[in-house]
Amino acid sequence: MASKEIQREVARLRSELNRHNYLYYVEANPEISDREYDRMMERLTQLEREHPELITADSPTQRVGGQPLESFATVRHVVPMLSIDNTYSYDELREWDARVRRGLNRDEPVRYVVELKVDGVAVSLRYENCRLVLGATRGDGERGDDITANLKTVQEVPLTLHDCPASVLEVRGEVYMTNSELLRLNELRRAAAEVPFANPRNATAGSLKLLDPKLCGRRRLRFVSHGLGEYQGIHESSYFALTRLMKQWGIPVSPHTTTYDSIEGVIDHAQRWSDQRNTLDFQTDGLVIKVDDLNQRERLGARSKSPRWTIAFKYEAEQAVTRLVGITVQVGKTGKLTPVAELEPVHLAGTTVKRASLHNADELERKDIRIGDAVVIQKAGEIIPQVVRVEADARKGNEAAFQFPRTCPSCAAPTRRSADEVDYYCSNPPSKCPDQLKEWLRWYAHRDAMDIDGLGEKLIQQLVDKKLVRSLADLYRLDAGTLAELDRMGKKSAENLVRELEASKSRSLDRFLTGLTIRHIGTRMAEIIAGRVPTLEQLRRMSLAELEALPEVGPVVAASIHEYFQDPEHQKLLDELMAVGVNPQSLQPVRSGGRKLPFAEKTFVLTGTLPKRSREEAEAIIKQRGGKVTGSVSKMTSYVLAGDKAGSKLEKARQLGIPIIDEAEFERMAGTGG
Repeated sequence: MASKEIQREVARLRSELNRHNYLYYVEANPEISDREYDRMMERLTQLEREHPELITADSPTQRVGGQPLESFATVRHVVPMLSIDNTYSYDELREWDARVRRGLNRDEPVRYVVELKVDGVAVSLRYENCRLVLGATRGDGERGDDITANLKTVQEVPLTLHDCPASVLEVRGEVYMTNSELLRLNELRRAAAEVPFANPRNATAGSLKLLDPKLCGRRRLRFVSHGLGEYQGIHESSYFALTRLMKQWGIPVSPHTTTYDSIEGVIDHAQRWSDQRNTLDFQTDGLVIKVDDLNQRERLGARSKSPRWTIAFKYEAEQAVTRLVGITVQVGKTGKLTPVAELEPVHLAGTTVKRASLHNADELERKDIRIGDAVVIQKAGEIIPQVVRVEADARKGNEAAFQFPRTCPSCAAPTRRSADEVDYYCSNPPSKCPDQLKEWLRWYAHRDAMDIDGLGEKLIQQLVDKKLVRSLADLYRLDAGTLAELDRMGKKSAENLVRELEASKSRSLDRFLTGLTIRHIGTRMAEIIAGRVPTLEQLRRMSLAELEALPEVGPVVAASIHEYFQDPEHQKLLDELMAVGVNPQSLQPVRSGGRKLPFAEKTFVLTGTLPKRSREEAEAIIKQRGGKVTGSVSKMTSYVLAGDKAGSKLEKARQLGIPIIDEAEFERMAGTGG
C-alpha cells in the first residue's frame, strides 16, 4: 500500500502534467522544456509501476494505448448526435435566418456563432466529475462505437478537465488529420507499396477504426470541439461564452470562432474565408452557423433529423475546367508506371495547376479520358489535384484515346502487369532504367532511409545522365574530384558529399532495408524486421518459413522479402555494396535487467558534427536504447543532439523550446560512460 506521501506526490505530478498539457496543446504557450516535462512523466511512470494500485484511467501515463481490442462495443448517445442541414447559397442562408427569426418573438435580437467546418470525423467525449469516461463515434446518431482507447491517444483530447463545475459534460467535436501529416503518412505507405490515403478524412476514419490503439497513436490525429451533448451543472446561456469557459477547462476550441448580430455579417465572413481557408494545414469545406443563445435554441427545437437553430454553409467543391493537352507516364523507384495529366494551366484553390494524377490504366479507361478533352479537376479534400470527369459534350471529335505504353518510356523495356494488379511495371531492374534509378537513388538518400545530405534531385539527374552512377554501389565509388566538376558542385560541396556517403555505409539495418525499396517494406516494417534479425547476412539466409515466423511479419511481407533476397540481380547488388564497404549496423536493443530502455518513446534529431563519434554511431546508440531518429525538428521531437556547426535545425529547436543536448549529456543519458 502506497504511503500518504507517495499518494500526494502522484496527485501533484498528475496535476502538473495535466496543466502543462493544457498550456502546450490548448494555449500553445508552454512554460517548461520537454526535458523537464519528460522528467516529471518518468517519475510518475516509475511511481505507478511501483504502486500499480494508484494507476487511474485518466493518468497522463495512459495515453500510449493498451492492448489491441477484439472489437468495438456499441454505445447509445443520451442526446442524439443529429445531422446538420446544409446549403451552398447565400440566399438560402438569408432564408434560414428569416425562419429562425419567425420561430422567435418579433424583433427579438439574434446573435450567430460562426465556426469553421473541419473535415474530419465527429466524436463524442463524455466527462463525469471532470474525468473522461467514454469516447464514441457519431454512428447513426443514436448509437456509435466506443473508441475511448483510440481517442485517449489523441494528445489534444483532455483526460481530465480543470475546475469544470459540470458533474456530466459531453463534448462534441471533430477528430481530424492535418495535410502535412497526411503527406508524411502517404510517403511511408508508398515506400511500403501500400495504397496511400485519398484524403485526410479517410485517413482519420481509418485510424479511429484500428483495433490497436498504439497504431492509432502513431497517426498524430488532432481534435477540436464544436458543441455539447448532455451536460449537468452548467448555467451559462451563451454558447460563445461557453466556448471560452471550455478552453479554460482544457478543451480545444477553434481560434477562428466568432460572432455576428446579423446574417449579412455571417455572409461577409463566409466570403472572406472562401480563399483564406486554403492557407490552413487542415481541410475545411465550409462554415457552421449557430444561434448563440441556448434558450433560443431550445425554443426553436429540432426536426426529426436536424436542429432548426444551426446550418452548415458549404463552399462549392473547388473545381475548374481546363484542357488535357497530353498524358505522360512517370516511372517510380519500383518500376511502377503512373499516368499524369498534362493540363493547360488553371487557377485552383490558391495555386496554378498544370498537372493532375490519373492513377492507373483502369482509371483512364473507366473515365474514358482522352487527349484533348475538356476535363474537370478538383482539389476538394485532396492534396494532389484529381481529374474528376470528362466534359463529353464538349468533344469536337479529334480527341485521341491514350494507349498505355507497352514499353517503358525511360528504357524501352517491355512493361508487365500481373493479373491481380492494376499497375504496369517496367520489366528492367533499376540499373538498366534511368528514370527508375533516379527515383531509387532519391529515395535511398531520403532522411527516412540512408539520410545522405547533399544527394539531391538535380545532382542525381547529372550522375545518372552522365553514367557516373549505374547502381547504388557506384555512389560509393565517387570521389570529390569527379563530383566537383559537375554543375552547381564546388570543391567544398563535393568533399561534404563524399563524407556523407562514407558515413552512410554504417547506417542501421532498418534504414538500409528501407532504402532497398523492397515491396511492402516501409520504414515501420523495416524497423520491425531489423529489431528481430540482427544482421543483413542472417536475413539473406532465412527461409520463407523462418520469415513468416517473425512476429508482425505476415505471409505477404515474408514472401516479398524472400523473393527479393533470392533474386540473382539483388544478390549481385548486395555483394557489390558489401564490397565497397556498406555494413548496416544491428538494431538489436540493449536491455539491462528487464528495465525500460532509456530512450523508449523518445525522438531525436541530430545536427552538426559531434566531437567524439559520428552521427551514425550516435543514431545506432539511440535505436539500440529504444529511441527514434528523424530528420526534421517538430513539436514531437524529444531532444536535439547538437554538435559543431549546427544549422537551421538548432534554431528551430530553440524556437519550439525543444531540449538541446551536447554529446556529454547524450552519453550520460545513454549510459555509455564516454
